[in-house]
Amino acid sequence: MAASIIQQKSFDFALEIIDLYQELIKCKEYVISKQLLRSRTSIGANVEEASAAQSRKDFLAKMSIASKEARETRYWLRLLQKSQMVKMDFTTQLNHVDELIRILNSIVKTTSEN
Repeated sequence: MAASIIQQKSFDFALEIIDLYQELIKCKEYVISKQLLRSRTSIGANVEEASAAQSRKDFLAKMSIASKEARETRYWLRLLQKSQMVKMDFTTQLNHVDELIRILNSIVKTTSEN
């Protein structure tokens, strides 16, 4: 059940980046927006791969990568927010990534302990 929740949340989170990416490009922000697009979509891609893992170790590895990508995404969002390179509020985006990080950390911790 947890996998389906994280799959949906990570997919929805990746979808949000499409609009945000387009807005950042309109503001002529090309470098960080591309990094953000890559890290953010990678979260869901790794979660999807984990759902078809061949072993517990494989599942754990993919979920760990998704967690790392979520942290990278948070970094890029915080950088955009604090630098004010673009005049946008990233609070909602940061809240969403923090939620994903908590879920992914829980999945990784539970899987590691069992």
